Amino acid sequence: MKKVGKVLLIIALILVLLLALAYGALQGLLGHGPFRFLNTMYLKSLPGNAEIYRPENVVPVENSPLSGMNLCFLGSSVTEGAASLETSFAEYIAVRNNCTYVKEAVGGTTLADNDKTSYIQRMLHNIDPNAQFDAFICQLSTNDASNAIPLGEISSSRNLEDFDTKTVLGALEYIIVYADTTWHCPVVFYTGTQYDSPAYGKMVEQLLKLQEKYEIGVIDLWNDAEMNQVSEEDYKLYMFDGIHPTQAGYLNWWTPKMEAYLYDYLGQ
Repeated sequence: MKKVGKVLLIIALILVLLLALAYGALQGLLGHGPFRFLNTMYLKSLPGNAEIYRPENVVPVENSPLSGMNLCFLGSSVTEGAASLETSFAEYIAVRNNCTYVKEAVGGTTLADNDKTSYIQRMLHNIDPNAQFDAFICQLSTNDASNAIPLGEISSSRNLEDFDTKTVLGALEYIIVYADTTWHCPVVFYTGTQYDSPAYGKMVEQLLKLQEKYEIGVIDLWNDAEMNQVSEEDYKLYMFDGIHPTQAGYLNWWTPKMEAYLYDYLGQ
């Protein structure tokens, strides 16, 4: 009986170990933990992340209106490049247009100021208030929509202390006013392309109303008819899922639209 007990114990330990390894591998594929390299290997295997799309292989724009500018990017996983080996439009714009940049991007974070990783907290603590920026470019985060953060209301005030930063709109107004008064540069927001999220659609609608109040720039990929007419074949190459582009998606689909807007908006 003792031998049987030992055998069963060994089998149980082996099963626990196998389950732990399986869980670790699953987390690794999702980009977490010690097996994170599995996620990197998988992303590298995608056609949309082929070597041809790497920043070092990108052709620069001649006589770019953005040449010599220093840009600040604030965002979450889309700005980070979560499905594109941490390469996003930020890197492509910089390489193509001879820019320098700061990229403050953490996946899964919200505009709403609910913890230390929020857009607001990272803007306040991780970006040098004395830096010289030619533009502050912020992502309209999809995480606020997926986490059902209250939309809130547009304030009648322009004072930081009057904004309810636990809501999407209060956080947006705080970011706009803080960036404007701290870095004294144009403030531009960008949206994602369309995916199945009525909540995010409402966020886009309200962002456009904030544009009227503050005269900020908005790169509205959500409502861009040309962007949303992309072929099914190209979409499979360009997008990892409904939210996150691959390198091909950033380079060939998103970046040209963002550059065109910035050329016009910042080159005035």
